[in-house]
Amino acid sequence: MGGSRSDSEQTRSGSILHVDMDAFFVSVEQLRRPELKGLPVAVGGPGSRGVVASASYEARAFGVHSAMPAVRARRLCPEIVFLPGDHQLYQEVSERIMAILRSFTPLVEPLSLDEAFLDVSGARGSPVEIGHSIRRQVRDDEGINCAVGVAAVKFLAKLGSKLAKPEPTPQGPSGGVGVFEVPVGEERAFLSPRPVGDIWGVGPATLARLDGIGISTIGELAEFPFERLAAVVGNAHGKHLHDLANAVDPRPVIPNTAPKSMSREQTFPRDLHTHEELGAVLVALSDSVASRLRSSELAGRTVTLKVRFGDFTTITRSHTLAGPVDSGVVLAREAKRLLEEVDVAAGVRLIGVGVSELEEPGQRQLSLEDVQATSWHDVDRAVDRIRGRFGSEAIQTGGASDTGPRGGGWIRPN
Repeated sequence: MGGSRSDSEQTRSGSILHVDMDAFFVSVEQLRRPELKGLPVAVGGPGSRGVVASASYEARAFGVHSAMPAVRARRLCPEIVFLPGDHQLYQEVSERIMAILRSFTPLVEPLSLDEAFLDVSGARGSPVEIGHSIRRQVRDDEGINCAVGVAAVKFLAKLGSKLAKPEPTPQGPSGGVGVFEVPVGEERAFLSPRPVGDIWGVGPATLARLDGIGISTIGELAEFPFERLAAVVGNAHGKHLHDLANAVDPRPVIPNTAPKSMSREQTFPRDLHTHEELGAVLVALSDSVASRLRSSELAGRTVTLKVRFGDFTTITRSHTLAGPVDSGVVLAREAKRLLEEVDVAAGVRLIGVGVSELEEPGQRQLSLEDVQATSWHDVDRAVDRIRGRFGSEAIQTGGASDTGPRGGGWIRPN
């Protein structure tokens, strides 16, 4: 959408939008399982060590929220339905949604799979109109609802999207304006009565310090002498808080921010004690990471293994390859090599694999180490095509040996 707005429009309304999907993971799951609509649903691990990644509004009405232990979620809402996450599916839906956002403006900065900042200063129509258009198109094309905040700066736009969302009830989401605008010139009046906890960077520790000096609202923070504030929370943090309290946030929207790394991890319902069990999990995680790399047209050089033991001690081990790869077979091979150097007898609670130093795959001379990975290029792309046509669960990884194809491959689920 091209064109520009008049100076008078720009003085009335900010041009930064924050778009945030409603209960994204759950919403995607309910699209493929419509029988779950209207029920309290959570995506995450249901076991004693599981954590809620996303909760439906029906579940939120009972106090369930993301990052909550699954055991507590079940206590609050015994009838809650837990679903395992399908990150590859969420990635696919997210990419389509980001494409919708880029149809309104090229200045889109994704923050995660389900939220992004937009700068619509060069787009046709007012920012509020664009916000409503985005909501309609995302709902029509993907069947998912989203909230939009409109303001002159990022901080206020993000706060606006939060205020635009509906309230949770046992019957589902209720109310919600959908698009919430903080008009230019009214920022201080809008912020002044709000709790200081609404500011980015105010966690429990900072909140306690601010309470200790009599600050409970953003307005009080904005008026508090900076020197006294810095003495309590430090110069850098004090400046950050003081600026935001005064609606000062010069950060621009940075489009097409490439991810610095991609990773997947899994928490187990019971500790695992053998390399064989853990290696099988690494194969599936590596395949998922590699699929995301290929869908993003990226490859990575450094493979990192993450291991968390039963006592919550966490270690990482990394290896940098000669060149960038996007093959699940190669990632699994390298992750398993790293795992062999770790004593897992004490029991492993969580394992993960990540890839960093990402870049676009380019033409380069192959080493002998690369030949095997290259032989899997066509297989990887064939798997991608099958999943693209039949869904992310249409084909899954089998095992993978340390040397490559003989012990590995893909299986079609029954």
